[in-house]
Amino acid sequence: MDSIGLIREFLKDRLGVEPDSVVPPAPLADLGVDSLMMLELMFEFEDRFDIKLSTDLKTPRTVGELVSLMDGLIASQKS
Repeated sequence: MDSIGLIREFLKDRLGVEPDSVVPPAPLADLGVDSLMMLELMFEFEDRFDIKLSTDLKTPRTVGELVSLMDGLIASQKS
C-alpha cells in the first residue's frame, strides 16, 4: 500500500470519509482530522511502514503535504 492509500483507508475506517474526497489539495481539517487523529494516523504510518518518525516534524495541513511527508520518509528509509 502506498501513502495515499493508507490515508484513504484510515480516514474511511475512522471517520467515514469517502476515498474520493481524499485528494492532495484537500485540507486535513476539512476531512475531520484534528491533532489527536493526526497522531493516530502517524502511528499507523509508523507501524505499517516500519518507520520511526521524528518528534519535530512539521504538521501537514493538506492531504498532499501529508503524502509528501510520508513519501519522503519512506524514500529516506530505503536509502
